[in-house]
Amino acid sequence: MAPKQRTRIDEARMFGRFVRGLRGFLSQPIPLEHCSELLRRAHERRRDSFLSLMRRGVYENPTSPYLELLRWAGVEYGDLVRMIREGGVEETLGRLFEAGVYITIDEFKGRLPIRRGTRRLEVSASDFDNPLPVGHFLGATGGSRGSGQRLIVDLDLVGQDAAAHGLFLQAFGITELPLSVWRPVAPGASGTKKVLMHAKLRLPMGRWFSQNHPGFFVHPKSALFTGALTHASRWWGGSIPAPRFRPLEEAGLIASWLSQQPVPGVHFDTNVSSAVRICQAATEAGFSLETTFLRLGGEPLTKNKLEVCERAGAKVVCHYSMSEVGHIAMACADPLACDDVHVRSDKMGVIQRPAPPPLASLSSFYLTTLAPCCPKIMLNVASGDYGTMKRRRCSCDFGKVGFDLHLWSIRSYEKLTTGGMQFLGSDLIQLLDEVLPASFGGGPTDYQLVEAEQEDGRTIVQLLVSPGVGSIDEERCFEIVCRFLSSRAPENRMMVDRLREEAALRLVRREPYATRASKVLTLHRLQRQP
Repeated sequence: MAPKQRTRIDEARMFGRFVRGLRGFLSQPIPLEHCSELLRRAHERRRDSFLSLMRRGVYENPTSPYLELLRWAGVEYGDLVRMIREGGVEETLGRLFEAGVYITIDEFKGRLPIRRGTRRLEVSASDFDNPLPVGHFLGATGGSRGSGQRLIVDLDLVGQDAAAHGLFLQAFGITELPLSVWRPVAPGASGTKKVLMHAKLRLPMGRWFSQNHPGFFVHPKSALFTGALTHASRWWGGSIPAPRFRPLEEAGLIASWLSQQPVPGVHFDTNVSSAVRICQAATEAGFSLETTFLRLGGEPLTKNKLEVCERAGAKVVCHYSMSEVGHIAMACADPLACDDVHVRSDKMGVIQRPAPPPLASLSSFYLTTLAPCCPKIMLNVASGDYGTMKRRRCSCDFGKVGFDLHLWSIRSYEKLTTGGMQFLGSDLIQLLDEVLPASFGGGPTDYQLVEAEQEDGRTIVQLLVSPGVGSIDEERCFEIVCRFLSSRAPENRMMVDRLREEAALRLVRREPYATRASKVLTLHRLQRQP
């Protein structure tokens, strides 16, 4: 009973800090014309910011897993200072990586202990929490790579992200468009952060649609938190709208609302799979979304998903984000690809190195937080993603403040693993986004692969197909899936044969599963309830 009582007290204290913090946050807006200068200054201070975070959050924090890694590598704080002064942030991160200072996804999520040679360190996800932020509200990650994790968010980070949000609006010339969002309310953090960033700039807002229910009798804590947020914005500025419940099944209602927005239109923020559902519904109903500017994130923006959105008439751009740190990279207004983004060099360091085995042939993005207000400390943490990374100058506003590191063609290398068999995530995306819709109809969010654990402990693979796709020849469907997977790599043929022999691939007609953040992912892991 005692731990539960302390938890309630902690939550009450955090709620009080949130309400008190909102007053200062909302009553001191960031003028749009100041955004570029704020980011330029933060970018110029990135070395000092990183060293401060490492000193206070790692070297002076005896519980930090990074402290043990750095000890194993023989890197004292003075060594780190020298390395930063000699080579800068990214070169230092590369040297640390070579010395074994990095973290895999499974280690960062607390699924596996940290192992370097014969050394071993048991860790949990909370061990990577940053002890420095004040902690104004408690959120949760979206569960994109497993079950969601607790996430403490600081209003200082939201304010820093608000400056980048303001520069993005200026780069694309949409400062006059009201912002509407289709994002979950608390405990999901993405919706709250989006509306707070826009409120910090004192720019017009439209509606807040939520995929999860904001009602008091359904989620009392969420309703109390969100009610405080919307009422405080009326008192201290920002005018954040009260959320309206719109589950994924009601994408058609949002499509209808968007099609009725007058010129110049609306800036609409949601995740990629939710946007695909809206645009599919709009196309089927004959609605035009030509006055809609879609700002997407949370999932890869593939060619087929982009085409679905553009077919409905919408203008589409994407950011690259992670629940644990918020913005990693922002959409480029002078792009080389549809998902060309500027790394937020003011708060993130990114290097490319081999992915963890057995996918070492791929160059993974390894992420490092530079800002002391990020809720998690990341030091060469594998993102689970790979793609193209290049320094180049461009003409957009982010390039002008010094953000010259670009990423594009971003894909997940997370894999489907069943009975020792592994299929690369990028191959699965192509199968579900392109091959199956071309063969049987429907769109990219109508198909999903699910790892399902059986009562006997065996794991099978379910291919979920939305009932809206219509009738499907099961044998032909399996043949297309097996033929495609076999063609991707020589070793895949043996894996596919094993799937067939063990009858471990099954077709299920139902709507794909959505994560806590309402993303419909290519691969979903379904754990058997105890």
